[in-house]
Amino acid sequence: MAQSSRYSNERVEKILAEMVQVLEKNQTPTDLSLMVLGNMVTNLLNTSVAPAQRQAMARSFADALQASVRDDPSH
Repeated sequence: MAQSSRYSNERVEKILAEMVQVLEKNQTPTDLSLMVLGNMVTNLLNTSVAPAQRQAMARSFADALQASVRDDPSH
């Protein structure tokens, strides 16, 4: 998701690689991977974001996800 961030690309890529490694280790098919990641996002929103901000943050996340899928023809 191309977006300015307060986190370094190196940190993001390191965490991403670790998460991908877990999914690969478990031979997780794409649909199950998406279910797990979706549940993780839901859990983060419900446990770490104030109730008044959840809908807006979920919408922002969904918009960024859709934009990243549309904008990257290399995948």
